[in-house]
Amino acid sequence: MSSSPLQALPLDRLRQRSSAKWRTYGEDVLPLFVAETDFPLAPAIESALLEAVRLGDTGYTPPDAGLGRVYADFSERRFGWRPDPARIRSTCDVMMALVEVLRAVIRPGDRVVVTPPVYPPFFDGIPEAGGVVDAVPLRDTGSAWELDIEGIERAFAAGARAIVLCNPHNPTGTAHDRASLAALASAAARHGAVVISDEIHAPLADAESGFAPFLSVSDDAARVGFALVSASKAFNLAGLKCALMVAASEEKAAVLRALPDEVQWRTGHFGLLASLAAFAPESDAWLDALLAALRENRRLLGALLAEHVPLAGYREPDAGFLAWVDVSAYGWGENPAVLIRREARVALHHGPLFGAGGAGHVRVNIGTSPEILTDAIERIGVLAAR
Repeated sequence: MSSSPLQALPLDRLRQRSSAKWRTYGEDVLPLFVAETDFPLAPAIESALLEAVRLGDTGYTPPDAGLGRVYADFSERRFGWRPDPARIRSTCDVMMALVEVLRAVIRPGDRVVVTPPVYPPFFDGIPEAGGVVDAVPLRDTGSAWELDIEGIERAFAAGARAIVLCNPHNPTGTAHDRASLAALASAAARHGAVVISDEIHAPLADAESGFAPFLSVSDDAARVGFALVSASKAFNLAGLKCALMVAASEEKAAVLRALPDEVQWRTGHFGLLASLAAFAPESDAWLDALLAALRENRRLLGALLAEHVPLAGYREPDAGFLAWVDVSAYGWGENPAVLIRREARVALHHGPLFGAGGAGHVRVNIGTSPEILTDAIERIGVLAAR
């Protein structure tokens, strides 16, 4: 069933926000860098938070507020897979979850595979957990990006003990298909490696491309994997601090249960309340409207680039509100976001921070209004025409 696109807030309202997106640069800069979106909160979330403020409900997060069950229901509705709520624990955010799970499953000095270009904090989180980053870049087929399963298996055979999977992938927006995920799980099982799947962008997968939760694709995946999930990206709740760690086997659930109690105590109480509302059926219509808006913006970005920045390379993402754009043909240097911000007054994320394949690229946040997106690309187009 189609939904009318969700309307983003106007620029004058957005500039009243005090978050990083709207306070890092001056008012002459359009901020399309950090992964915050410009939409109003889902009504159920707004109501839950307003009621908590009215009650002064600002204390500690309870040990079991039912979030595991609510997320399991959400996953079943949206992805056709229901995890066991008893095998789910919460914590502060996905990166904290990644570090704590890694600490539990690797030894200091173990190598951990990442698939660049990929979310920059992975390059810091793995050493924080005691691991060493082992990069196996995505394979560019000319029309899509895909996991280099053979390269990942070689890394496992050479001693890598884990992989941090980004699915859907940030920054390319690739939703890895079930076959490639099953092949990854099989490779990990053969070599005794662990797969930690960051699925924070999963609720934003387009219905046409679909999304396969890693833990659901095979028995091997259930045995070797953990999933890290959150409402923070889809529902714009990053500042409220709540994420979930999911296991699909009793062995991996035992790892989660053995984590220090403090890991779960770090869950933000407002994050919990907001996540309960986000994953509830009452927010499904809002999420569908958001997906419709993002679908239109992905197509709009393609049209705008073709008109104003015609040498740019762009593929429509399968998921999310982030777009990976190659502007290397313009000779704007290894890190073109610097020049674009200085000359066009548009802030984009720095391509080289994403590792191999990031030079000459920028990441564009399209989770905004068509008007702001159009203004941003037109500004960059002036620079491209010089």
